[in-house]
Amino acid sequence: MGPEMKKFSLFLIGMLLLPLCVAMTQTAGDMLRHADQAGSLFSWETGALALGYGAWLVCWFCLPQPIKVYILGHELTHALWAIAFGGKAKNLKVKASGGSVNVTKSNVLITLAPYFFPFYTLLLIGVSLVVRLFVTPLPYPLVWLFFVGFTWSFHFTFTIQSLWTHQPDIHEYGRLFSYSVIYLLNVAGIALWMVCSMSIPVHVLGSAWLLRTRDAYELTGVFVYDHVKQSIHWVRKQ
Repeated sequence: MGPEMKKFSLFLIGMLLLPLCVAMTQTAGDMLRHADQAGSLFSWETGALALGYGAWLVCWFCLPQPIKVYILGHELTHALWAIAFGGKAKNLKVKASGGSVNVTKSNVLITLAPYFFPFYTLLLIGVSLVVRLFVTPLPYPLVWLFFVGFTWSFHFTFTIQSLWTHQPDIHEYGRLFSYSVIYLLNVAGIALWMVCSMSIPVHVLGSAWLLRTRDAYELTGVFVYDHVKQSIHWVRKQ
């Protein structure tokens, strides 16, 4: 497949992903409403998470940005995903102006992972799981949740900032396709986190997502069909 055909194919796939992005957004909203009805939306756990999220936003606007810390996480994420897919990573370089890592395998997930995979958040969760192997229950759970929110907010702010600038990762697969995948997986992560932290059954998430996805594609199909029909009718009248 030539480069132009590849770009066109990825553009079409990106278009097809848009209704799925809408469906996932609606699903996340459904999870919030379910948590509210179940009385788990406003809890100490969600409060600690929100406080950590807000604390990083204050740091973001009031303090110098730790660019090197973000770039390190960005390149380590590329490396981690490359290794997960059976590749190798070497020659990690981190500078304030940018970073790089050489990987022997590449695909869309390896390339776009830093934009939907909150490296420091998942590193923190991994550390907490290790601590639980030796100490049960986990000590100071609200403090852990505070830093989960803090690091997640770190990921969100730097991701938005990076997407505003020219990124070779995004250019490789095209803006529409890349943005669709990044948005979809970030919102899916938020919905999954709500399920894990707000005592929402997994089947509720699955059922809501399937229903919203079906509705989104049905409405898209009707919209496209009506407009194609109107266009054909207009052409015949000319």
